[in-house]
Amino acid sequence: MDQFLQYTILGLVLGGIYGIAASGLVLTCTTSGVFNFGHGSIAMLSAFLYWQVRFDWNWPTPVALVAVLGVFAPAFGALLHITIMRGLRETTEITRITVTVALTVGALALANWIWDPTVPRRFDYFFGGTNQVKIFGSRITYHELLALAAAVLIAVGLRFFFYRTRTGVGMRAVVDDPPLLQLTGGRPERLATLSWALGAMLAALAGILITPILGGALDPNALTLLVIDAFAAAVFGRLRSVPLTFLGAVVLGLANNYVLAYFPSERWTWTSNFRISLPMILLFVVLLVLPQDRLRGGTITRARERFRVPTMRSAVVWAVILVVGMFLLREIMAPAVVNTMVIGMTFAVIALSLVPLTGYAGEINLAPVSFGAIGTIIAYHYGVTGSGVDTRMTVWGLLLAAAVCAVVGALVALPALRLRGLYLALATMAFGVFVSTMVVADTVPRVLPLLHVEFSIFPNGTLNVPRPRLGPIDLADGGTFLMVITVLFAVLGVLMVALRRSGYGHRLVALKDSPAACATLGQNPVRLKLSVFMLSAAIAGLGGALMSAAMVSVNPDRFVIFVSLGLVMTVVVAGIGYVSGAFAGGLLAGVGFVALQNMFDKVGTDHASLSSLFSFLSQFSTVLPALIGIGLARNPTGFVDDIIRAFEVFRRARVMLAAGLALQAAIYLLAYTDTFSNWWFVALTVLLWGIWPRITPLVSDRLAPAVRARRAGAGALPAGPADGPAEVPLELVGVDVPLTDEHRRVLDRALGLPETAALPGDLAAVPGRVTPSAGIPPAGTLVPAP
Repeated sequence: MDQFLQYTILGLVLGGIYGIAASGLVLTCTTSGVFNFGHGSIAMLSAFLYWQVRFDWNWPTPVALVAVLGVFAPAFGALLHITIMRGLRETTEITRITVTVALTVGALALANWIWDPTVPRRFDYFFGGTNQVKIFGSRITYHELLALAAAVLIAVGLRFFFYRTRTGVGMRAVVDDPPLLQLTGGRPERLATLSWALGAMLAALAGILITPILGGALDPNALTLLVIDAFAAAVFGRLRSVPLTFLGAVVLGLANNYVLAYFPSERWTWTSNFRISLPMILLFVVLLVLPQDRLRGGTITRARERFRVPTMRSAVVWAVILVVGMFLLREIMAPAVVNTMVIGMTFAVIALSLVPLTGYAGEINLAPVSFGAIGTIIAYHYGVTGSGVDTRMTVWGLLLAAAVCAVVGALVALPALRLRGLYLALATMAFGVFVSTMVVADTVPRVLPLLHVEFSIFPNGTLNVPRPRLGPIDLADGGTFLMVITVLFAVLGVLMVALRRSGYGHRLVALKDSPAACATLGQNPVRLKLSVFMLSAAIAGLGGALMSAAMVSVNPDRFVIFVSLGLVMTVVVAGIGYVSGAFAGGLLAGVGFVALQNMFDKVGTDHASLSSLFSFLSQFSTVLPALIGIGLARNPTGFVDDIIRAFEVFRRARVMLAAGLALQAAIYLLAYTDTFSNWWFVALTVLLWGIWPRITPLVSDRLAPAVRARRAGAGALPAGPADGPAEVPLELVGVDVPLTDEHRRVLDRALGLPETAALPGDLAAVPGRVTPSAGIPPAGTLVPAP
C-alpha cells in the first residue's frame, strides 16, 4: 500500500507539471488558433537558460526565476506572435503546423549551438533533495510539493481568468470572431499577444519543474519530447477546456508511474520503451475516442497557397533534364560526394510521398521517415541474399518493403479516417514517436510465442543494410546507385504529375478543398483517404529502405521523430504541391544543410585567420533551416513557385536562355577539366541563375524595338504583349485572374459544349492579364446563338 501511495503522489506531481505545460498550449491555441508544436522547445530553452543564470552565473534562485519566468519566456512568446504567428491567419493547416515545427527544429539547433551537448548539465531540486515532508507515509520533496501546488493554483486561476475577467473572455472570443470583438471594444492582436506571453511562461515553468524530477543531464531532444507528451492532455481537453486538460494530465502522470511501478521489467524487457511511448499511445487513443468535427466545406477566406499543375510534356522534359543533369554532375563529383548525393536523392524519394498525400489531398503526415524505418526493417530481414562481400538487397525485398508499408499505412489510416487537419497531424506524430521509441528502439532478442522463433527487430542497435542488386545492375558502386535512384525519382515524379491530372487526382484536390462537397458529389472520402495513405506509405517505405542501403549502417537515431519533422518542414518550405518541391526539400533535408556546414568547417580550417567567422557561419547553418521554415508565413506556396515564376521570363527571351545555358556549359567544362574546384562550380552556378533571370527583362526590353522593326520590315505581324499569356490552372480562373474569352473557350471544349461566338464590344483579352470587360458582356447584351 505504501508503494501504491508513493507512486500515486509522484504520478500526481508529474501530472500536475504536464497540466501546467498543456494549459499553456491550450491558452495559445484558444486565442490565436495556432497549435504550437514548438511548445516543448520553449520549455527546453527556458530550462537551459535557468541553468545558465542559476548555476553557471550563480544568480540567486528568486532572481533567476524572475529573469526566466518573468522576462525571457513572456517576451519570447510575445515576440513569436508579433513577428510570426499572426501572419498565419489565411494559411492552410499544414503551413501553420510547419512554421511551429520550424520553431522546434530551430530551438534544438540553437540549444546545441549555445550549450555544448558533450558537457553534462544538471540542476537540483528547489530547497534541495533532502528536504522532504511525509504524506500518508510517503515522502515527497518540497520541490514536488511546490510543483503540485503550482499546478492546482494555475488550474483554478486560469478557470477564473477565462470566465470571470473581461480579458479572459476577450481571449476566448479572439478565435471565434476577431472583427466582432473589435466592434465591442476588444483588441484581438493585443489579447493574442498576451496569451502567447502567458503560454510561454507556463511552458517555461513546466520545463524548470520537471527537469530535476526526471534526473539526469539536460538533453535538448529528451526535454522537448517530455513536454510534447503534454499534447495528450491538451487534446483530452479538446484544446479548449482547462479543467479537462488538467484531468487528462493527471491520468497521464498516474499511468506513467503505475507502469514504472507494476510492470515486471525483468520479464517484460519492453517495459521501459512502453513507458516512454505511453503518452503518444494515449494521445492516439484520445484522438480516436473523442468525438470529431463533421465534414466541413471550404473556408470563407481562401488560403494563400497556389500550386499550378504542370503539363505532362513539361513533366517528361524536366524528368529527362534531371537524369541528364545528374549524369553530368556525377562525372565531376568525388566518390564521397557521390555517396552523399545518393543519400540526398533517397530523402527526395521519401519526400515525394508527401506530394500526393499532403500536396494534393491535404492530409497531413508528420512521420514519413517512420514508414521509412518500417521499410528498412522489412527489407533487412526479408530482402537480403548472399553472404560476406556479396550480400545484396533484392528487388523483391524493396517491393516487399513498399507493400508492407502500404498495409501499415492502411492500418494507421483506418482508425484515423475521421481525423483531419491538426488532429490527423497529431495522430501521425504519435505514430512516429511510437515507432522510434517502441519499435526501432527494440534491440533485445525475443522469441515469438507459439512459433518459438527467435528474432530481433534492431539487433544490437545497428543495422548493416547491404546495397541492392536489381537484376544485372549492381548498386554497390555509388555512381550507379545515384543514377538508378535519380531515374526512379524521375519516373515516380512523372507518375505523380499524371496522377494529379487524372480523375483520381481531381478527386484528391476536391477532398482537400471541401470534404463535404466531395461527399455530396458522390465521392467516397474514406476510400480516397485510405488509398492515398497507402500510396504515400509505400513510397516512403521504398525510399527509407533505399536510404538505409545508401548509408550502409543505420542506428535508431536516423528515425527519430525530429528527422521526420525536419523533412516535412523543408518540403513544405520548398512547395509541397510540386514534385520539384519534394526534390528540393529532400535534398536540403538529406544533405544540403549538412554539406553547407561541412563547407564552412573546411574553409575555416584552410584559412586559420578567418576560422572564427567560418565557425560562426557553420553553427548558423544549423539554425538556417528553421529560419527558412519560419519565413514560410510570408510565402506559403514555397520557394519553388518563386523560382518557376522567375524563370518564366525565358519564355519570351529564348536567346537569353540559350546564352545562360552556354555560360553554364562553360562553367561545367572548367570544373570538368579541373580548372577550378567543384565548390567554385556550385558558387558560380548559383550566382549565374540567381542573376540571369533578373537581367533578362532589361536586355529584352532594349532588344524588343529592334526585333519588332525587323519583323515589320519583313511583313510580319507586330510582336504580342511584352509579358505574353500566363498559364493559370482553370480552377483559379475567376479567382486569381479575370475570366476571358480564351478561358471560356477552353472551358467549353473541356465540357464538350459548342464554342460561343465573341461577344459584341468585348476587348481582346489575354489569359492571365487584367483587362477591361475581360469577357464579361455589357449590361443588356444578348449572347448570340452558336
